[in-house]
Amino acid sequence: MKKHHIVQDIRFSKKHMTLTIDGEKKSFSIKDISSALAHASEVERMTYEMSPSGYGIHWPMIDEDISIDGLLGIVHIKDKKRKTA
Repeated sequence: MKKHHIVQDIRFSKKHMTLTIDGEKKSFSIKDISSALAHASEVERMTYEMSPSGYGIHWPMIDEDISIDGLLGIVHIKDKKRKTA
């Protein structure tokens, strides 16, 4: 299985989530990425699961999912090809 991203060392302060993505340390404003995380307790924030493919993070106690591509602002566009009659 190809890993989309390697995510390590997820930490929270009162206002920020800091993590290492593909070897680079990144920090995000919690309120800008998730109102559920912004209102979550420390235990709820620290209870998370990484997808095996490195695609995203899931917080089961608050039922929140965040994609790593979404955090990084990566947009995927499907190549739509129409069939001709």
